Amino acid sequence: MTLDDARQRFCRYLHVERGLSAHSTSAYDSDLRKYSAYLVEHQGVTDPTMVVFEHITAFAGALRTSGLAPASIARAISAIRQFHRFLAAESITSHDPTTLLEAPFRGKRLPMVLTQEEIVRILEQPDTQTVRGLRDRSILETLYASGMRVSELISLRLDQLLLAEGMLRIFGKGSKERLVPIGKAAREWLEIYLRDARPRLVRPTRREGSVYVNHRGGPLSRMGVLTIVKTYARRAGIDADVHPHTFRHSFATHLLEGGADLRAVQEMLGHADISTTQIYTHLDRDYLREVHSTFHPRG
Repeated sequence: MTLDDARQRFCRYLHVERGLSAHSTSAYDSDLRKYSAYLVEHQGVTDPTMVVFEHITAFAGALRTSGLAPASIARAISAIRQFHRFLAAESITSHDPTTLLEAPFRGKRLPMVLTQEEIVRILEQPDTQTVRGLRDRSILETLYASGMRVSELISLRLDQLLLAEGMLRIFGKGSKERLVPIGKAAREWLEIYLRDARPRLVRPTRREGSVYVNHRGGPLSRMGVLTIVKTYARRAGIDADVHPHTFRHSFATHLLEGGADLRAVQEMLGHADISTTQIYTHLDRDYLREVHSTFHPRG
């Protein structure tokens, strides 16, 4: 059986027996075509029974030197691993040459973070002489001051505001409650919004407990908040794809850059596991090097 015959048999198995979609099967087929072509052209291998571990590691090395993204390399290696397992299970080959093959480390994608200057530019975009502008300024200030998720913002209720203490009671994933300080600036804009804008958005006959409401007086949607954030980021001249979650990432990063304790940031973000928060400690290595060179005795 040739490599092409084996590849076609494996793809039929994926589509018919495992029920994979035509799109998914095509993705496997594409990766395995490149793999087969490499084996034939560079290793002189035409039969799947001839494949050994070294052939596969050589192909993986070729993928890395080609500049292919780690995620694409991981997908190709996964396809090759499943291909050879299938051949061994079907007794087409006597062994699986991928047994010792380690999956490439894909790592965590670091979240995009805005600089403090970019955040300020966005915050200053809403026209606070208008009702919607006041609301939008308060939303942006609250997102950045609290690091809350967009789902937490749109579900924020009036009875969760502890403004005299400068705190918000936030209910996160699994309805887990946490208290988060919001700082003077955000508190002041929230108070102005509640006094001067929200009463003009909520109809007198409507009993609405949501803090932030849309132009009809009902609760804001995720899409509504996304539109607000993107609109003002664009007006601020920021080309990056800014989302509400970008404010959360920026909140965490700026706190840590300022010297905040990691566990305090974990508590404010509502992360159950500190390893989730630790991703932010890898964001600004230049900053860490600068601190070390400035303050370490032998920096």
